[in-house]
Amino acid sequence: MQNRTFLQRFIGASEFGPLVLLIAELAVFTFVNPAFLSALNISNILTFTVELGLIALAMTLLMTAGEFDLSVGSVFGFSAVIMWTLFNAGLMPMGAAFVVALAIALFIGWVNGLFVTRLNIPSFLVTLGMLLVVRGTALYITSGFPQRTWSAEGSVFADILVGEFSIGGFRVYMSVLWFVLFVIITHYILNQTKAGNWIQASGGNAPAARNRGVNVNRTKVLLFMFSAAMAAFAGIISSIRTSAANPNSGTGYELEVIAMVVIGGTVLTGGRGTIIGTVLGIFILRAMRNGIVLIGVPGLAYNIFIGAIILGMMALHSWLERRHNAGT
Repeated sequence: MQNRTFLQRFIGASEFGPLVLLIAELAVFTFVNPAFLSALNISNILTFTVELGLIALAMTLLMTAGEFDLSVGSVFGFSAVIMWTLFNAGLMPMGAAFVVALAIALFIGWVNGLFVTRLNIPSFLVTLGMLLVVRGTALYITSGFPQRTWSAEGSVFADILVGEFSIGGFRVYMSVLWFVLFVIITHYILNQTKAGNWIQASGGNAPAARNRGVNVNRTKVLLFMFSAAMAAFAGIISSIRTSAANPNSGTGYELEVIAMVVIGGTVLTGGRGTIIGTVLGIFILRAMRNGIVLIGVPGLAYNIFIGAIILGMMALHSWLERRHNAGT
């Protein structure tokens, strides 16, 4: 009976569906093309996973609090532009330019949070407006042209962020270690701290949370700031790795990140989130993007698969929720 209870709890967990889907996806792609699990391909998947993954971790906390941020894609591109513009112009060293870019991102998140909490404007509208403002500013600063970043070669600071090393046949960037670190931190915050309880309470029932002494507005503002800072951090990492700070970088990332979080099991309306589920959602979509190309499916079909996965996972989560409420 005890084993049956554990099995029921395991199947009923929000992470169960994404885990099954990821295993099935890996099995299918490997069966069709064994090169999918080669050391080189896994290294490539990890490299591109990290940058969107960092944003998705912050988005998980924000969505658990009942909000979401459409401006993360534009902040991703804008922050790299700011850092490299300051550095290339000789105004400050790379480390200082990095701090300034993060500070501006925090300010953007703070403004988003104030508009949502003080003016009671839906986060969809606030962050949509901020997306346009930030993207337009990046394009204006650069006249639409990418900033050069190759002067970062040999920089200790750049190596700390995206330096690469090998483990066996695997090429690993330092950014993978940053991703693992933030997975641990965000999982701990959400599940083991008072702050995590405040985040879930803010998204689940904000009036009740306020009555119990939770500062809902401050919690949400801080989460908007964290979301923007993580988008900036990811954008700067990407710019160093690709040797290009493009003002159009990150276009469409906001929707892909939200898809990762939702597929992982975080409730879109807030109140319940899962970092482990988000990690599974991240790998599901990044493995999908990589795998369909390896098996010969046109890359332009990627959005079809994303849409189908989202619809399927929403149906599965709904079914599991009904079973959970029915006590079966």
